[in-house]
Amino acid sequence: MSLHDTLIYINSTVESISSQFTRLPGSSIILRYVRSSYQNDPARSVLEFCLFLFAVRYFLASKYSVTKKDFVRLTDGEIDELVDEWTPEPLVPAMDEASQTDVDKIPVIVGATGPKVKLATGKSAMNLASANMLNLVSNEQIKQDAINTVHEYGVGVCGPPGFYGYQRVHINAEKDIAAFLGMPAAIIYAQAFNTISSVIPAFAKRGDIIVADAACNIAVCKGITISRATVRWYEHNNMEDLERVLERVSKEVKGRPLTRRFVVSEGLFENIGDICNLPKILELKDKYKYRLILEESFSVGVIGKTGRGVAEYYGVDATEIDIISGSMANTMVAGGGFCVSSEYAVKHQRINALGYVFSAALPGYLAKTASNAVAIMTTSPELFSQLNANARAFREIISKSQYVYSPSDPDSPLIHLRLKSEILETRKIDDEDHVLQDIVDECLYNGVLITRNKYVQSAENFPILPSLKVQVTTGLNKKETEKAALVVKAAISKVVAKIPKAKH
Repeated sequence: MSLHDTLIYINSTVESISSQFTRLPGSSIILRYVRSSYQNDPARSVLEFCLFLFAVRYFLASKYSVTKKDFVRLTDGEIDELVDEWTPEPLVPAMDEASQTDVDKIPVIVGATGPKVKLATGKSAMNLASANMLNLVSNEQIKQDAINTVHEYGVGVCGPPGFYGYQRVHINAEKDIAAFLGMPAAIIYAQAFNTISSVIPAFAKRGDIIVADAACNIAVCKGITISRATVRWYEHNNMEDLERVLERVSKEVKGRPLTRRFVVSEGLFENIGDICNLPKILELKDKYKYRLILEESFSVGVIGKTGRGVAEYYGVDATEIDIISGSMANTMVAGGGFCVSSEYAVKHQRINALGYVFSAALPGYLAKTASNAVAIMTTSPELFSQLNANARAFREIISKSQYVYSPSDPDSPLIHLRLKSEILETRKIDDEDHVLQDIVDECLYNGVLITRNKYVQSAENFPILPSLKVQVTTGLNKKETEKAALVVKAAISKVVAKIPKAKH
């Protein structure tokens, strides 16, 4: 066949196919699109054609099977045999000996908690292991109002605040807490731990900067981690180191786009019992243009002449602190947590704080309890003078011990007791926590309930020194508090004296 005949054959074939194609419904639209697309971008037409072919091949291809060719099919009997031999791993792994011992040593309280409790063993004890430092758990009016609130609102709202979980008692609690602390607005969370760990990431994001005290509790540290912000730690309560870190950060970010920057600290430190240097922190955060987030779970309702926290303790206007958060499960004897700040910051949390948006709201009776607790704190300033007097009475006796010292602030009713360094050096002590637990057991045997400071060292950002933890309460008078202190002092002496001296 000549070239001329070949061209004629190709043209006739193309014309035949074209005539057949034009008879198809919608063919004119397809042709118009192809011509337009080819004129504007030929490469695009080729790509689309390739994708079309791939789609046709994909849908017409046989189903893919994950079964391998060498797959061995088992009989029903073989399957049953394998199932009988299989031993599933436990959902919760068995505790080691040390953990089991800790659990076994936890005392069981019969009935309601209070300054004096009855144990399952039948013995009674003075309770210095509870955060019920104002003894509001025993307040009959709080109990009755909680019962009435349950009758009116039920035991729970079963929904997040943004939907149908926001009730009148929640509104009142937020107003009461904001007014008590002298801040423009407040927001309450359903869980105490999730409060600060939701507040921090609600404001700080990736690329922002957080400068935090190295002794902050685990809830604060988790919030910082979740935020994914750039973190710089400064030595605990060391204001010179804080300024050094702030200065270094200023040099590192010089010339870069402006980001949000926060200083994060506790008011009264949970694991130490000392108080932050708020005036100096405020001075530095203003100097270097930072915002301050202050966690006050253990200072609100405890520190200050009327229990309004670290700001009152130092005579500082609370509005100078950008954000204050805390627990309502301690001296407010309720549950959940709070955050007080500006109106804008509170509204921002209502749609950006994960612990608020995605958690069922606080039960109404706990919100009512928080309001009542705040009302009692407002009208009964003598509670705080009594608490302070009891704390000083306890400390005066325990300070005479030759075996322990307290890193806690003299004005703190949260008192940590640590073994002195010379005791650790001169005595054969393999496990300090074990020695402290022996002291706790000896105190309980003699009618005083205290505890060790509990923590999970692997979950902490920085090591925590073992200590005894005492929380003084107004539920005991000064004489009873002094008696409890004498028991603790005697228990420390008895346990440590039995430890043999180390050989050098």
